[in-house]
Amino acid sequence: MHSEPIDQIPLTRLKGVGPALEKKFNQLGIYNVQDLLFHVPLRYEDRTKISLIGKVKIGDQVQLQGEIVNSTIQFGRRRSLHCVIRDNTGFINLRFFHFSAAQKEMLRTGKQVRCFGEVRRGRSGLEMYHPEYRILEDPENEPVADSLTPNYPTTEGLQQGRLRNVARQALEILEDSGQVQDYLPPYLTHQLGLQSLTEAIKLIHRPPIDSALSWTNEAINPGQKRLAFEELLAHRLCMRRFRNDSKKQSAPQLQADDKLISRYLQILPFTLTGGQQKAYLQIAQDLASVCPMLRLLQGDVGSGKTVVAALSALHAIGSGYQATLMAPTEILAEQHLLNFRNWFAPLGISVGWLSGKSKGSERRQILDSLAEGTCQLLIGTHALFQNDVAYLRLGLIIIDEQHRFGVHQRLALREKAATGDINPHQLVMTATPIPRTLAMSAYADLDNSIIDELPPGRTPVNTAIISSARREEVIDRI
Repeated sequence: MHSEPIDQIPLTRLKGVGPALEKKFNQLGIYNVQDLLFHVPLRYEDRTKISLIGKVKIGDQVQLQGEIVNSTIQFGRRRSLHCVIRDNTGFINLRFFHFSAAQKEMLRTGKQVRCFGEVRRGRSGLEMYHPEYRILEDPENEPVADSLTPNYPTTEGLQQGRLRNVARQALEILEDSGQVQDYLPPYLTHQLGLQSLTEAIKLIHRPPIDSALSWTNEAINPGQKRLAFEELLAHRLCMRRFRNDSKKQSAPQLQADDKLISRYLQILPFTLTGGQQKAYLQIAQDLASVCPMLRLLQGDVGSGKTVVAALSALHAIGSGYQATLMAPTEILAEQHLLNFRNWFAPLGISVGWLSGKSKGSERRQILDSLAEGTCQLLIGTHALFQNDVAYLRLGLIIIDEQHRFGVHQRLALREKAATGDINPHQLVMTATPIPRTLAMSAYADLDNSIIDELPPGRTPVNTAIISSARREEVIDRI
């Protein structure tokens, strides 16, 4: 009975795992036995039966068994080891492009072999390329697998056979130790119709023999269903914790310069919609708070999110702070640059530009103005993350197309811009409709503002799916 927690058992405790193989597992994010148990299969293979060679078809993934009747090295465009095996119903070719002298010796004429792979059309009939194989000493008494065989995500130098063997040892430790730590109480798993975490792991690595190959489908695999729930719950808890931690941090209290805001609104050739006004009021309330704003602004293309972003930037600038706007592509960032310069130039506000293409004196000039505070709004791409970018007083970060950036990137930009214990506010925007339930889970760290109407006269955007067969027709219409 293992007394130590399985997340404390190193991989080197498993038979066959030395320092070199341990590094291979580390590349997959596997550092201990528990990590290995949570390394779930991509798919499963049916090796519970032997198929007849004469019955197989192109595209079948099957297990075959027979005698090697010919084994030669062939020289063509690529050197290969070519073996022909037969059973009582027919012949099939096995071809290996990467092989050693030991393999050639092992796969010699007269040997009995069991192999698994995909059947393909070859130059001289049906073939398997690089099948997994075993030489059989006693073919009549060699058992087949008693469950579906898992196929795991792997890395170069880590073969499936080794990975399965090590995973099998990890399961034995799990059987011996009893269970992994399950944070869900039994009454809740019962109420939700979920397996315990320990049973889910056993099911995933060793599915029942009568399971279908489509068992990886979460709808029919109770093990996958439990792990999916575990991931969603962990993500939700992390987002809630991040949100709670953010509320304990401090941010600059930004008070709007009403005259500056009014001058900007007079420049616009249109009046704000009710949706835009509501969104900005929510943002303004957050910006005036001592807690850092984390707000998601949603709205269809053409709903006026950029105008609301401009109002938010002016709110920060009018309070004596800088603002920055980051977009995922240079084209989108340049569009923002054009709009903001047209809007802010009459107000005497300096708008800077920084991208990966900014070099030499141009780059030094913008970095100096940013550090001195003369650049009040900086627009750019991922270049805003770079180490030499330093702000004098950054109060607001605006991120467009927020789904193109991860939580870690947003955090990195915020931490980079933090001054002491003071963190800048964040506004992230997207035109991608996010269902309310998804927004509550995937973006649980963000408050939500929605611009739910288009400006008068703006044509609604209709999204359509067109078959690729009509590609030319679509191009002609555009």
